[in-house]
Amino acid sequence: MKKLFALLLAACLVVGMTACSSNAAKEEDINAKSEGVMTFDEYWNTAVDAPVTVETYVQAKESWWQDAAVVYTEDGNGAYFLYNLPCTQEEYDKLTPGTKIRVKGYKAEYSGMVEISPESFEIISGPSYVASPMDVTNIFITENELAKHMGQLVTVKGLVVEPANDAGDAFMYNWDGSGQEGSDVYFNLSLNGQVYSFNVRSYLCGPETEVYKAAQALQVGQTIDVECYLYWYNGPQPRVINITVK
Repeated sequence: MKKLFALLLAACLVVGMTACSSNAAKEEDINAKSEGVMTFDEYWNTAVDAPVTVETYVQAKESWWQDAAVVYTEDGNGAYFLYNLPCTQEEYDKLTPGTKIRVKGYKAEYSGMVEISPESFEIISGPSYVASPMDVTNIFITENELAKHMGQLVTVKGLVVEPANDAGDAFMYNWDGSGQEGSDVYFNLSLNGQVYSFNVRSYLCGPETEVYKAAQALQVGQTIDVECYLYWYNGPQPRVINITVK
């Protein structure tokens, strides 16, 4: 009986080790690139307006209009923000989180936001990958270091809600207060004495979402944590997808 138990235990250990090896291999495959495809570092160091070819994974979609989409993508090393990705409605519907795609286009920059202006894309076989948010709290006030994470899903913790306008409101609709419910929600958050503009982008998280409602319920002086896509407009201007009040 003891011998049988020992054999069963050994078999379980082998199965467990095999599963771990398989999972490790899967993780390694996330960043595997086809021939002629750039690594993230190669893409990041490429000059603006130069051609790029990347393989990456869909994380979120912001909008589709006139056969073009705004898509947030990442691999295990960094993010690739795709602006005006040419696609039909049918193709857009297939771009679900975790889907691996190959994108060809040009590196671009708009008001400091590094992005890809795509010419074409294709869905390719490979592992699915949905990124966990990276905690950038400790580097958030260091723009040179933070910039390399543009377009990435990140978390920032211990932010304080500051007035959004001269009237002392905690938020406003649109960047200048010209909007109404259903518009983007803008609010100011401070970290270590520095104040930054954050927003809930209505195309990404509409009025029916919990985060949109949470933004409408903010109060000046509250301390919150946020998950957001690190958009950039002459400095960090994150697009928030989750708010946790402390």
